[in-house]
Amino acid sequence: MKLAMIGFGQAGGKIVDKFVEYDKRHNSGIVKAAVAVNTAKADLMGLKHIPKEKRVLIGQSRVKGHGVGADNELGAEIAEEDVDEVQSAIDSVPVHEVDAFLVVSGLGGGTGSGGAPVLAKHLKRIYTEPVYGLGVLPGSDEGGIYTLNAARSFQTFVREVDNLLVFDNDAWRKTGESVQGGYDEINEEIVKRFGILFGAGEVTGGEVAESVVDSSEIINTLAGGGVSTVGYAREEVEEKQNSGGLLSRLTGGNDEDDGLDTARTTNRITSLVRKAALGRLTLPCEIEGAERALLVLAGPPAYLNRKGIERGRKWLEEQTGSMEVRGGDYPVTGSGFVASVILLSGVTNVPRIKELQQVAIEAQENIDEINQESESNLESLVNDDEDELESLF
Repeated sequence: MKLAMIGFGQAGGKIVDKFVEYDKRHNSGIVKAAVAVNTAKADLMGLKHIPKEKRVLIGQSRVKGHGVGADNELGAEIAEEDVDEVQSAIDSVPVHEVDAFLVVSGLGGGTGSGGAPVLAKHLKRIYTEPVYGLGVLPGSDEGGIYTLNAARSFQTFVREVDNLLVFDNDAWRKTGESVQGGYDEINEEIVKRFGILFGAGEVTGGEVAESVVDSSEIINTLAGGGVSTVGYAREEVEEKQNSGGLLSRLTGGNDEDDGLDTARTTNRITSLVRKAALGRLTLPCEIEGAERALLVLAGPPAYLNRKGIERGRKWLEEQTGSMEVRGGDYPVTGSGFVASVILLSGVTNVPRIKELQQVAIEAQENIDEINQESESNLESLVNDDEDELESLF
């Protein structure tokens, strides 16, 4: 799937920058164009792989390149005012070669959480290609204001995109690691999962997938809107010299020729599918009730077979209760591992979102109380009790 990626804000820019690096390293062909948008000049300067001419600084007349200080209302206003500057960077994107737009943003800050929904709305008005969002939720320990930003942005972002893919920092942060190290590792996990998902069907080598997962499969899985989450599991394997071609995978292969046990290969695939679905999802949720799903198996061709993929797909149908479960393989010669990636679209049983909203409501009430008390507290501080002093003017 070929994407035009726009990273909005600090987190969004870093993730898209990591996607570009991943694309170059694996020659996956998923990033057709990459743009970074920010109100903070320093954040744009810190990017390594997005071309400098595709880094857009907005809001210079209002915040002088210093960011919006976690004020996502200001971030939204600036995005509205300067959306033409962002559009100028997108104008050079060969849209006829793009399958979809992906707007990437952290939802807890100011620039991204405010600006990403504004940009998504703008893109949907102009282009016929789908516009997806990739939103990153802040950790619950990052503070009330960031949780409030995330809850408000999430609510708006879901409405403005064709589907919102969500990654929850809370489920991935490790105790004891540095903040920077933690975010770098999280960004790597994001790109790894979505890189395999979007990369399926864009194989440039000689191997052909037995059951191709092309961009239309992903688009159909994400159709209908709502919220999506992704599961991932992998197992290291030792690739054989004779990896077997498409015909051997269709017929089940010859165990004596390729040295692999077909039953073991099938069992490995079904096990990885279970681990991906029931393990750590990008947004933890109950998979039962997911409206649509897509299964992608990636790895050396000899370790992928139709029987395993069909069993995995059938198991996923039973677990989700949905008949809209698509599946296919993504042969990657020399990868050294077999990986299962599962896209669950239209999930609704998500406790983390309810928790986020509750904390946000409490934060909003606290802020309102402080604002109400602030004026009277200031009045009592500066005025003398006897009212004997007069102000200068």
